Amino acid sequence: MKNAYDVAVIGAGPAGLIAAGRAAMLGAKVVLLEKMEKPARKLRITGKGRCNITSMKLLEDYLKEISPEPRFLRQAFGAFFNQDIIDLLEQNGVATKTERGERVFPVSEKAWDVAEALVNWAKKNGVEIINHSQVEGFIIENNVVNGVKVINSKSGIAESINCKCVIIATGGKSYPATGSTGDGYKFAEIAGHKIVSLRPSLVGIETKQVYKSAIGIDLRNISATLWIDGKKSASEFGEANFTDYGLDGPIILRLSRFIVDSKIAGKKVEISIDLKPALDHQKLESRLQRDIIELGKKDVKTLLKLLLPSLLIDVFIDILKISPLKPVNQLNGAEKKSLINLLKDFRFDVTGYRGWNEAIITAGGISIKEINPKTMESKIVKNLYFAGEVIDVDGNTGGYNLQIAFSTGWLAGDSSAKQALESI
Repeated sequence: MKNAYDVAVIGAGPAGLIAAGRAAMLGAKVVLLEKMEKPARKLRITGKGRCNITSMKLLEDYLKEISPEPRFLRQAFGAFFNQDIIDLLEQNGVATKTERGERVFPVSEKAWDVAEALVNWAKKNGVEIINHSQVEGFIIENNVVNGVKVINSKSGIAESINCKCVIIATGGKSYPATGSTGDGYKFAEIAGHKIVSLRPSLVGIETKQVYKSAIGIDLRNISATLWIDGKKSASEFGEANFTDYGLDGPIILRLSRFIVDSKIAGKKVEISIDLKPALDHQKLESRLQRDIIELGKKDVKTLLKLLLPSLLIDVFIDILKISPLKPVNQLNGAEKKSLINLLKDFRFDVTGYRGWNEAIITAGGISIKEINPKTMESKIVKNLYFAGEVIDVDGNTGGYNLQIAFSTGWLAGDSSAKQALESI
């Protein structure tokens, strides 16, 4: 291991690869330290293996999808944005396609291809990638970082790497089996940084009501409304699914940040699913009445087949306590009203949320108040930079989190290389 570099990058995920590659492009001598046996393990499985690379939405729409302070990312997005990552990937053999919702995927639908392209691009630019490199700490003198302490996890050999700048791009705590075990937070704390409370985000929700007969059902074109302490908090339209622990799927993931924070705060949390969002109560009542007239003496189960996915029919029968064999023309006013209310307000009590093994991202992280948004450099330790999920900014599902990684990685790589090369 040659141990004198301009820039040392810790973590070979999407942020680290882009940071290292950009720094090397500018002529810096760069080492990329990865503790796992190969780079980009989490990236290779992201998006269920399909990899939602980015979103083609405009900047202002992008910022609406980011918490807790989207303005922090303006300079990073200005330096490297959605079209830039698409161009970089296509120049390196990964064609892309844009699907509904402005979501961008590789044409091959293989996250592996994206990971390999970024690894090869970084190497082509001259980045030295060293796997099995567990960083143990920094060498900091007079509040300036000038090296990292590393142990090779295979050989057990410990070394110090001298460098002019260090970029922490270690990811968060989600999917720890891929190497995201929160190391970067520990490094940042040692350097004097504040860590905003870490919690799982974009994560499945556990509910009191679990309907075994409906497990696996995918609901489309529905809306979910979040109720916190009895007050309507947020709504999402799209897809959700029933699991053996409660609810999951895109719209549940999008609500999960609010849900997790509310549960941590000890608040009462409910989710209301509207299975017929295109129809208000009055229109739904008119439709139900037409169906009843047309069905005549046919039974309630036949009526429910017109209104629900098949796996939900028995669930509704149990909740409504109406005989499935009852002729629809014998339904009374109260029973019709109960059916309409259940279709419009299928309510779940939220008891918890899934853990780090299932969370897509980490909310919280290194406080953005202590990072210069123009360079991604620490305001506390000179020549120390941050990129990606380790920072306290995160986005909704839809490609936003990968773009945050790419953009902050590019800016950190760009800034650190210029800093290192200026000092020659």
